Amino acid sequence: MGWTREGFESHEGKVGVLLADGTEPGPVAFDMGSGAYFHESSDWWVYTGDARRPAAASMRGSCACGWRGERVVPIDWSRINPAYPQDYDVSVAEEDWEAHLDEVAARAVRLPEDLDELLRGLRGRLDELADVQPLAVLKAVGELESAAAVFGPLAARYLTGAEPDVIARLAEGLGLTEQAAGSRLRHYQYLTF
Repeated sequence: MGWTREGFESHEGKVGVLLADGTEPGPVAFDMGSGAYFHESSDWWVYTGDARRPAAASMRGSCACGWRGERVVPIDWSRINPAYPQDYDVSVAEEDWEAHLDEVAARAVRLPEDLDELLRGLRGRLDELADVQPLAVLKAVGELESAAAVFGPLAARYLTGAEPDVIARLAEGLGLTEQAAGSRLRHYQYLTF
């Protein structure tokens, strides 16, 4: 389970590990018995060195976008309860990821203040109505989808015509990974209504 921040979900963070030689290991495969399926995990606590698994020597923050934290903290396996590895202190890795997300957020495009206020108010109002007037919420969501179907493709066409390498600019401006930015752009480019 990783760390996420609202509005920046594609930048999921987690504890990354390093082996003694400084390399980052790939996922650990678990054979669950007969069959061709192997469960894989890259959770930091699976790199114990037991059962032919790589042994993690240290940890750092990591992000789905490829960012890796600079601060590296040794792992003291003698202090980790295998039944409760989540109790081990990983705060340095999480703090570094939070700082990375602060940088991502600072580079993202700012909405005009009036639009930001309007959207926050709309979310709050829909939250208030969800239990008491769900039909009104569905109608409002339909109106929002209709607006997205008109303005999303317009913005996508404008962006793709403006410059050849739009994905990197879009990723930074929206605070997304390049994969998520490309997916969002394609969604609106080919949206039919």
